[in-house]
Amino acid sequence: MTAAYVALEGGHVLEGRGRASGTARGELVFTTAYTGYEESLTDPSYEEQILTFSYPLIGNYGVRTERFEDDRVHPRAVLAKELTDDVADWLESEGVPAVDHLDTRDVVTDIRDGGAMKCGIAVGEDATEEDALAELEACKGMSEHTDIGAQVSVDDHTVYGADNDGETVALVDCGAKGSIVDSLLDRNATVHVLPYNVSTADVEALDPDILFISNGPGDPANYEQAIELVEAFVEETPVAGICLGQQIVAEALGGTTAKMNFGHRGVNQPVLDLESGQVVMTTQNHGYTVDEPGDYLEVTQINVNDDTPEGLDGVEHDIITRQYHPEANPGPEDTLEFFDSVLGMAEKTDQRAVPADD
Repeated sequence: MTAAYVALEGGHVLEGRGRASGTARGELVFTTAYTGYEESLTDPSYEEQILTFSYPLIGNYGVRTERFEDDRVHPRAVLAKELTDDVADWLESEGVPAVDHLDTRDVVTDIRDGGAMKCGIAVGEDATEEDALAELEACKGMSEHTDIGAQVSVDDHTVYGADNDGETVALVDCGAKGSIVDSLLDRNATVHVLPYNVSTADVEALDPDILFISNGPGDPANYEQAIELVEAFVEETPVAGICLGQQIVAEALGGTTAKMNFGHRGVNQPVLDLESGQVVMTTQNHGYTVDEPGDYLEVTQINVNDDTPEGLDGVEHDIITRQYHPEANPGPEDTLEFFDSVLGMAEKTDQRAVPADD
């Protein structure tokens, strides 16, 4: 058995079984998802985090690349009760340390009680507790990762669905999941995936029908250029956002955001629509939330468990955002119509632009 040590904020060290070697540090979080481990492990929103799976067996249906949300694993390390060899081998090939034979019930309880915390990992034949503690000592808080967008965003402007004849979407990639692009392409949109720090002039040159701010990791206040984009375009162009995107839109329009105790991560988060009274189940992965929406946004959906905002609409402008992931990978598929609503904003804008007959 390969030695494996997990040092938690406060100095407590857990010992487990090493399944993929290396050292790592990051914010320790957990997901309650019982399926979708491939999607979770390739979700850019887990950048600079150490992911704990609360479900006891991870890997029971193998590893298939067509389920990936990105081309690499994003968590800095992985903790589980039991990892199959398929998943362990995949993480080893990605250079991502992995530890199992842990009582993840205790780990999850610690996070729920104490909040998401700094963590250090050391795995290998010669690994020691001191190695894990050294990683913990060097660990930064999430808000200290001031340019985390550079780690997860595309480097260059990329176009998908160039031959489609639907709406043109400028998708600002702050760590976008691939299924967001797929959901837009399924609706005949042309999607311009742009770097997280794209300039206002470059977006203006595209003349998009929709400005769309993606999900991603870290503190929304650190995405200054994306905030400026929303400020620049909101009066003339419909704006949409998912997860981090909702928080960025709120920051741009006078709202405030705050770090949550341990966030929402999993596939069973209940969301109440305040107008219809309908409750839907959602996939979520975020550690920050909109605290106050400000004067230009209204809360349209809330989390049933803690009343945090899950949906925002514009009071004066065409804006629609969601804190959860309506693209529904790995599921459930209760909220896919969000993308129809987003593209529908462009159609309404076009109708208003046509002068009425005399």
